[in-house]
Amino acid sequence: RASRLAEVAMAMMGDAVVAAAVVDDDARDVEDVEDIFRRGRAFGGGAFDAREDDGEGGDDAVVVVRGRAARPAVVGVRRGDAREEDEEDEEEEVEVQPDDEFEGTYAGGGAGATTTPGRAKIFIHTFGCSHNHSDSEFMAGQLKEYGYELVKDAEAADGWLVNTCTVKNPSQSAMNTVIERGLGKDKAIVVAGCVPQGDRGAKELKDVSLLGVTQIDRVVEAMERTLAGDTVRMLEKKALPTLDLPKVRRNEFVEILPLSTGCLGACTYCKTKHARGDLGSYEISALVARVEQAMSEGVSEIWLSSEDTGAYGIDLGTDVAALFRAITAVLPTDGSVMLRLGMTNPPYILAHLDAVAEAMRHPAVYAWMHIPVQAGSNRVLDAMKREYTVEEFKQVCDTLLEAVPGMSIATDIIAGFPGETDEDWKETMALIEHYKFAEVHISQFYPRPGTPAAKMKRVPTQIVKARTRELTAFFESYQPHESLVGKTERVWVSDIARDGTSLVAHTKNYTQILLPGGEDERARLMGRSAMVKIYESSRWSCKAEVLELVQRDPTVARVKLSVISSEEEAVAIREKLTKGKRVRIKKPAVAEVVEGCTTCGSETPCSSTATSASRYVTLESALFVGVCVGVIGLAYAKLSRRT
Repeated sequence: RASRLAEVAMAMMGDAVVAAAVVDDDARDVEDVEDIFRRGRAFGGGAFDAREDDGEGGDDAVVVVRGRAARPAVVGVRRGDAREEDEEDEEEEVEVQPDDEFEGTYAGGGAGATTTPGRAKIFIHTFGCSHNHSDSEFMAGQLKEYGYELVKDAEAADGWLVNTCTVKNPSQSAMNTVIERGLGKDKAIVVAGCVPQGDRGAKELKDVSLLGVTQIDRVVEAMERTLAGDTVRMLEKKALPTLDLPKVRRNEFVEILPLSTGCLGACTYCKTKHARGDLGSYEISALVARVEQAMSEGVSEIWLSSEDTGAYGIDLGTDVAALFRAITAVLPTDGSVMLRLGMTNPPYILAHLDAVAEAMRHPAVYAWMHIPVQAGSNRVLDAMKREYTVEEFKQVCDTLLEAVPGMSIATDIIAGFPGETDEDWKETMALIEHYKFAEVHISQFYPRPGTPAAKMKRVPTQIVKARTRELTAFFESYQPHESLVGKTERVWVSDIARDGTSLVAHTKNYTQILLPGGEDERARLMGRSAMVKIYESSRWSCKAEVLELVQRDPTVARVKLSVISSEEEAVAIREKLTKGKRVRIKKPAVAEVVEGCTTCGSETPCSSTATSASRYVTLESALFVGVCVGVIGLAYAKLSRRT
């Protein structure tokens, strides 16, 4: 077991240090796997973690594969893709305690057990992005409403729901380890998310139930049948699940709101496209309704989530500018509820920079945005099929930084993309050195099966690691938050730090501020806004003391966004962005407006009250009568011949 976990942890961590103001997803996955192996602690339940080969679904809406028989403990080691393709990674020792040191006991639900529907204990673990976490929250809400108990102890659970991520090999390798562990414990396992949707043939998935990304509203059915002993497949692509499903938030103060699924891109390294497919957006009215519902339930932050926020609404004939106007129009006027914009790729946000800048100047919107660049070389970006140039990325950054004073930008870098030369890497380093982003998410290139990049010639591992170290060293050499020391800032408190005590708050530009914790402070500050004085800064965050709470004031004048494109300009933008792309535009039904009389056909409505044949006899009714008369005549003729 120790060697198995060490292998996964090695694939995840190695020397690929993630430089960001928040812990990287891969690091979280390692810690989560360690936690369940060591302590049986929940990495799911009602408190989730923060942060594609076919994909059409086709004819397998629900397929019962086989009944679940008693399974022997799993002994073999299933290697993740990263280890199979890169045997040069250095191993890391990960200590794993024996099974008998786990806290909690097995609560049944395996072969031969009888579990009353809706009465079992369910354990949930989520890998990946905020969209995945939103899906998990919706699934948790449905399971809880049906009667299932969400538990924090994996060992005590009858069923496991594992929501997966296919972006990188480490996340999928960690998923494999979790599934293997569950099968060894004879748990009823439902695997949801991008891995089963995009790679349903993976050998690790053959003994578990699978739930597709658009099938999350059927999680109760999937879990119930799995607990009963069946292995089901629910992978058919269908319409997006509604946003009014019940929900259990991982953080009661944060609503993660999915704007859409899929994207318009075709990046050569991306596996998510295989799972999430083409762009499919929620209607603005549905999103606004969800925002209002979440606020009524007491949230203090709303995170917009999407594979590409900038592309939102293109399939509906609308855009992010209209979305931002609609959502900010219902936010409280005093900034007691903050909106965080989602990740966006440069190509689609270029057309809406004015609207995005105005949105971030709104008092209830964080002046922060995640804009992945991935590489600072146009040659590499072209090989990635990112559909923008370094110059266009700079245009996005320069425009927003100038228009939104103090805003913060987070970006991503992939080190060692196939074909990346030393000169290409120097250009990437120069880009980061120029902007000195407060957040940089650094990742080694991982070849994902079924993607074009997986077939490209890889850069030697030693070179990839050296580049990762170089960028990490530079990132850690500057202190982006030093200027805040001694200042008084307004912050919004929404979480508890990983030390279990300190409170986590954010400034308007989303700088992380750590505040003194404890039960009293937690009760006083969580979900609230406060004025604080910052007395210390570090690479990742600042520390501050609380001066006073900011009281809610509904009398503050409402701020309305005014950047509105003309219809002609909006159409031109959409045509430019979708040129040569597969986009299904949903055309809203328009009621036909008929002027004049609908019966007689006159240009003006008939005012006569007299009964007139012309007002009731139409061409269709005349034809119908004629056919009926003809049929009756034929029948009468045949009857006459017989007699």
